Amino acid sequence: MTLTPITADLSEFPAELHSLLRGSRLYDSSCSQEARVIFIDREGGYFLKAAPPGSLKNEAELTRYFHNKGLSANVAGYISGERDWLLTEKISGDDCTAAKYTEQPERLCDTLAERLFLLHASDCADCPVPNRTESDLAAAERNFRLEKYNSGLFPAIWGFETAEQAHGIVLSKGHLLQTDTLLHGDYCLPNVLLDDWRFSGFIDLGGGGVGDRHVDLFWGAWTLNFNLKTDKYRRRFFDAYGKSRVDEERIRLVAALEVFG
Repeated sequence: MTLTPITADLSEFPAELHSLLRGSRLYDSSCSQEARVIFIDREGGYFLKAAPPGSLKNEAELTRYFHNKGLSANVAGYISGERDWLLTEKISGDDCTAAKYTEQPERLCDTLAERLFLLHASDCADCPVPNRTESDLAAAERNFRLEKYNSGLFPAIWGFETAEQAHGIVLSKGHLLQTDTLLHGDYCLPNVLLDDWRFSGFIDLGGGGVGDRHVDLFWGAWTLNFNLKTDKYRRRFFDAYGKSRVDEERIRLVAALEVFG
């Protein structure tokens, strides 16, 4: 995680946040264009995420839900107006892109798989997003029609020559997706925090909910490839998770789904 010192004009923030921000050291820790994230160095530390209105509602609900299970940060506040603002308390440790973890790739791979297995074993009966599968399929159909297609997502392994080919797989095999597992939804190294290899929590849970476990398995394989610059750990990751629970056909189906994500 990169922290860049910044100064901020309080008028840009909701009045409810002024007392927390005033006099605090602030750092930009954004890692995407979709949202701005500010680290507030005060007390134990806070992260403040800002995004378009309504876009952080699911993340706020799911972060609270995961926190109640001991799996994520405490939500200190959620404000929705002209923009959405999500304030969470800092979790101890570092995300899995830290060098001390990536320098031990086999251990990191196994840790990522074991932690995912434990997440998927969690009870999800009261999850506030009870059918992520349905919403993901609907989003894929909508984005296909809008010609939103990421042709570069894992092209050497589960790539598709055309958007039409990927869409055809979603149409013909989408019924294979199940809705029975608590998902992170974006199971990537930056979103898993460890404190000296001990699990601390998950972050960026806006894509979570109840769905098919192969969504997280796909992203776990993707992040090992992307962040470690090699595909050599994909098979090890699946084996450590439990190879009898990994269906390659559904992995490819999820890949076809995610190119429209």
